[in-house]
Amino acid sequence: MKNTFATCINCIDGRVQLPAINFIKKSFKADFVDMVTYPGVDKILSGKNSKDIISIKKKVKLSVKVHNPEVVIIVGHYDCLANPVTKAVHIKQIKSSIKTIQKWNLDVNVKGLWIDSSWQAHRLK
Repeated sequence: MKNTFATCINCIDGRVQLPAINFIKKSFKADFVDMVTYPGVDKILSGKNSKDIISIKKKVKLSVKVHNPEVVIIVGHYDCLANPVTKAVHIKQIKSSIKTIQKWNLDVNVKGLWIDSSWQAHRLK
C-alpha cells in the first residue's frame, strides 16, 4: 500500500505543529505531513519576493518532488510572535500566500489553514 503525503508550510511555533498535522491528516487523508517551517511564514509568503521565499519554495518543491503530495497547506496562527497582527490580517496574508504558492506551478492543490486561540485548526474557504 502506498503512503500518502501532504506538505504543510507552517510557522516554527511548536504550539501549532500538532493541530496542523492532525487536521491535515484527517481532512486530507494523508498518512504523513512534510513540514516546511519558518517564523511568521504567512507574512513572508504574502510579501515581496525575497531570499526567504526562495528558500521556502526550494523546500516545498523538494517535498512535492519526493513525496508527490496532493495538497500543500499554508498555515497562519493566533499569537504569532514573528507576525503579531490581527486574525483578519493573517487571513488576508494566508490567502495572498496561497496565490504565491500557486504561481510555483507545483501541480497540487493549495489550501489555507488558520489555528485559533484554542489551538484548533480551521480550513479557509
